[in-house]
Amino acid sequence: MLDVTAADEIAADARVRANVVRLAAAQALTGANSAVIFATGSIVGATLAPDVSFATVPISMYVLGLAAGTLPTGAISRRFGRRVAFVVGTGVGALTGLLGCFAILHASFPFFCLATFLGGLYGAVAQSYRFAAADGASAAYRPKAVSWVMAGGVFAGVLGPQLVQWTMDVWQPYLFAFSFLVQAAVALVAMGIVAGVDMPRPAPADLHGGRPLLEIVTQPRFIAAALCGVISYPIMNLVMTSAPLAMKLCGLSVSDSNFGIQWHIVAMYGPSFFTGALIARFGARRIVAVGLLLEAGGVGIGLSGITAVHFWATLIVLGIGWNFSFIGASALVLETHRPQERNKVQAFNDFLVFGMMAIGSFSSGQLLASYGWSAVNMVVFPPVVLGLAVLSLASWARRRKARLDEAMGEFPDAI
Repeated sequence: MLDVTAADEIAADARVRANVVRLAAAQALTGANSAVIFATGSIVGATLAPDVSFATVPISMYVLGLAAGTLPTGAISRRFGRRVAFVVGTGVGALTGLLGCFAILHASFPFFCLATFLGGLYGAVAQSYRFAAADGASAAYRPKAVSWVMAGGVFAGVLGPQLVQWTMDVWQPYLFAFSFLVQAAVALVAMGIVAGVDMPRPAPADLHGGRPLLEIVTQPRFIAAALCGVISYPIMNLVMTSAPLAMKLCGLSVSDSNFGIQWHIVAMYGPSFFTGALIARFGARRIVAVGLLLEAGGVGIGLSGITAVHFWATLIVLGIGWNFSFIGASALVLETHRPQERNKVQAFNDFLVFGMMAIGSFSSGQLLASYGWSAVNMVVFPPVVLGLAVLSLASWARRRKARLDEAMGEFPDAI
C-alpha cells in the first residue's frame, strides 16, 4: 500500500511539474501586463488626469481590478476548472492593451482607468497560477511548485520594462500608446500557453464538498497566513505605485524609473528559484518574518535619500522582502484547507489581500502629493510590526498546542 501511495505521488508530481513549466511561462508573460501598467500608469495618469493628485488612480484601478477579480476567478475555477479561468483571464488581458492604447490616443483618462481595471482582472487570474501549481502535488513539493511558478516573474521583470523602453516613443506624440498594443499581443501568446495546462474540470462531488468558508477562515492558522499576505503585498504596492511619480518629481528621468521598476520586479521574483527550498528547510513562518523585516529595511533606504541609487535600492530590497513574505504566506494558506476547499479559500485569501491593496493604492497619490515620498515610506513600519507580532503569537500558540497534545498522549487520564 505504501509503495502504491508513493508511486501515485510521483506520478502526480510529474504532472504538476509539467503544469509548473507552463504556468511559469504564463507568469512571465502575464507579468508584462502589470509591469507595463506600473511603469506607465502614474506617468500617463499625470498627463491625462485633471489634477496631479489623481495621477496614481489608474494604478489604483488596477489594484481594484485585482480585488474584484479574485472571487469570480475562484467561482469560475470551481465551476468550470482552472484552465477555463486562465483562458478568460488572458482574453481580458488582450482587451486591456487594446483599450489602453485607445485611451492614450484619444487622451481619455476614464478609458485609461477602465483599461487598467481590466488589467487588474487579468492580474487576479494570474495570481491564482501560484495556487494552481500546487494542485495534486505532494505536501513536500507544494512550496517548491508555488515558488517555481513565481520565478516566472523574473522574466516579466525584464520583458515588461524593456517592452516599455523599446516601444514608448513609436507613436509620437502618444507616449506609451504602442506599448499597450504590444502588451495585448503578449496576452494572446499567454492564452495559447495556458490553454495547454493539464487541469481537468472539478468532480461534481467537489462542487459542494468541504467545510463552510467561515469555519475555515476563522482558524488561527488562516488568520495569521492571510494577515501576513494582507500586510506584505499592500505595503510593497504602496511604495512601488508611488515610486515612478516620486522619481519624476525629484527630477529623475523616465529611463531611471523604468530601470528601477525593472529591477524591482526581478527582485520580486528572482528569489523564487530558492524560496521554496528555504521554506522547506526553515518553515514558512520564519521566511515570512525575514521578508517583512526586509520590506522595512527597503523603506528605510528610501528615507535616507532621493537619488536614483536610493530609489533603485529601495525597490530592490522591497522586492526581495515581498518575495519571502508573500510566498511564505501563500504556503501557510495551503496548510489551512482540504483539496475540495481550495478554490474558495484561495480566492477569499486573495480577495482580502487585494482588497486591502486597493484601499492603500487609492490613498497613495494623495499621500505622495500632500506629504511627500518620506510619508509614503513611514507608513510601512506599523503594519510590519503588527505582522511580526501576529507571527510570534501564532508560533507560540502552535508550540503550546503541540506540548498539550504530547502531554495528553502521555497522560490520557488527564484529558
